Amino acid sequence: MADYHKEIVLEVKGLKTHFFTKKGVSKAVDGIDFVLYKGETLGIVGESGCGKSMTSLSILRLIPSPPGKIVEGSILFKEKDLVSVSNEEMRKIRGNEISMIFQEPMTSLNPVIPVGEQIAEAIRLHQKAGKKEAWNKAVDMLKLVGIPSAEKRAKQEPFQLSGGMRQRVMIAMALACTPEVLIADEPTTALDVTIQAQILALIKDLQKQLGMGVVMITHDLGVVAETCDQVAVMYAGHIVEYGPTEKIFQLPKHPYTQGLLDSLPKINEDQEELRTIPGNVPSPFEMLKGCRFASRCSHAKPICSEKHPELLVSEEGHSVRCWKYTDSWGKTPNWTEVSQS
Repeated sequence: MADYHKEIVLEVKGLKTHFFTKKGVSKAVDGIDFVLYKGETLGIVGESGCGKSMTSLSILRLIPSPPGKIVEGSILFKEKDLVSVSNEEMRKIRGNEISMIFQEPMTSLNPVIPVGEQIAEAIRLHQKAGKKEAWNKAVDMLKLVGIPSAEKRAKQEPFQLSGGMRQRVMIAMALACTPEVLIADEPTTALDVTIQAQILALIKDLQKQLGMGVVMITHDLGVVAETCDQVAVMYAGHIVEYGPTEKIFQLPKHPYTQGLLDSLPKINEDQEELRTIPGNVPSPFEMLKGCRFASRCSHAKPICSEKHPELLVSEEGHSVRCWKYTDSWGKTPNWTEVSQS
């Protein structure tokens, strides 16, 4: 990646997004922090239901309200806290300065409007362009994302395009206004492997051209290894490990991260069965006192179920939320003696 002197484009601090329902309070996102730098990619990884997508929807203020609400924390973008800006100001930012590629292009695109018109609408809205200028730019964007016969495809409706093409249309729409931050929520889900590789290469290439910060939300560790500079591992609404991709893959600290990496097939090993993490992710309605991973963790001790661990940070910026990395399980952090045992 190009060197942008680590300019911060997005900073999330203590973000909590809760849902207030008849069943109780669901703590979907429960106090997370991360920083996104210009020209870099941050991967947010974890099992389904851990809060990844709710984090992205919180950043864009797209949480269904009621029952959802950002109850605490800040989302800092260009010295503005997106939690407190007006709805009108947020509409100007959303799709223009911060864009999102949604998980399912068929449910995100209007099924009865030509795809070129859908892209042009965003350009007219945010950039005050005329109808012809916006249409021409929409066609150019379709060419940029590698759609052949772009002029013809622009006039077609989503059902007339393949899954890979629809995903490219979503990318074209997200990038039409040259955003500073792109949030990609499972951008390669349900695509075949060759199309997945093309979509990821396309995002990476456009990122280099535009200098965007990218938040890549995925459960696919292969995607993370290929595209991300930093990784935040989420579990049950918390970030349990955070740091440079290389460090997390080479020496994962949290038992959950280790479990995720152990569950991948190894080329150099003869494995009859893949390793699994026992148990299930706790319900976001559960009011757990201690570590949320304790019931599934082979390293758990009594303190793990009794007291919630804080995020410990090493000098290299690698952080972990685990009692295992304190002297005598409960005193001050001592990273020099950390091991994976």
